[in-house]
Amino acid sequence: MPELPEVEVVRAGLQAHVAGRVVATAEILHPRAIRRHVAGAADFTGRLAGVKIDAARRRGKYLWLDLADGAAVLAHLGMSGQLRVQPPGAPDEKHLRARFTFADGGPELRFVDQRTFGGLALAELVEADGSLVPETIAHIARDPMDPAFDLMLATRALRSRRTEVKRALLDQTLVSGVGNIYADEALWRSRLHWARPADRLTATQARTVLGAAAEVMAEALAAGGTSFDALYVNVNGQSGYFDRALSAYGREGCPCRRCGTPIRRDPFMNRSSFSCPRCQPRPRRTR
Repeated sequence: MPELPEVEVVRAGLQAHVAGRVVATAEILHPRAIRRHVAGAADFTGRLAGVKIDAARRRGKYLWLDLADGAAVLAHLGMSGQLRVQPPGAPDEKHLRARFTFADGGPELRFVDQRTFGGLALAELVEADGSLVPETIAHIARDPMDPAFDLMLATRALRSRRTEVKRALLDQTLVSGVGNIYADEALWRSRLHWARPADRLTATQARTVLGAAAEVMAEALAAGGTSFDALYVNVNGQSGYFDRALSAYGREGCPCRRCGTPIRRDPFMNRSSFSCPRCQPRPRRTR
């Protein structure tokens, strides 16, 4: 699934192309595209017609469009969701699920989703941690790239978790935006094994790994994100290229960029963890 840098690339594209515009029509072409909007397609499309989009916003891996009427369109990209900007009359994408046209007659906004795990929903905005966010994600923590991110608070929270440090990093209520890819990269930079107990980290180690997460995600953002296939693209259909700079994730058997030891892959939560056996020694005892 896309992580913070990939979602931020999409958010910036939406801010540039749809913020300030008035929706003329919203069209739902597949029911699964709005399965999270329990009021149904007619309510979704009817409430959007004639409404101005104020801004595109993000918290962690979650993306939404602020509407002038005080609500928001929350977008969950899932494994293959794309928000694409296309000129009117452009051929429909094979997996087009929703289309938004605008009163100015300019480019459309389209939701494309091959695997239909993503979706759109209208949500009310509520105050959470000093900001207005969709009610359904009010429990999500700030991310390390957020200007209001509290490193000291996050450090204490990380060290309070009685679980492996990687599981703690993936807990979006503790720190948001970090997924499997950037957790592995942050741990590699911090020389910490993914199975190290979070509550046994020193304060310095906890700050280091959180700082490394922010650092690697900033670098990925500058490269347009990490794209392993054609499904992860920006609003113009372009892929990111940070996969070329990854040091741990997906590099099983490749030499560690720091010491030359082959990178190891371990099963982890129905996924995989990648680490250097020498630079990131496994702890002797794990839970």
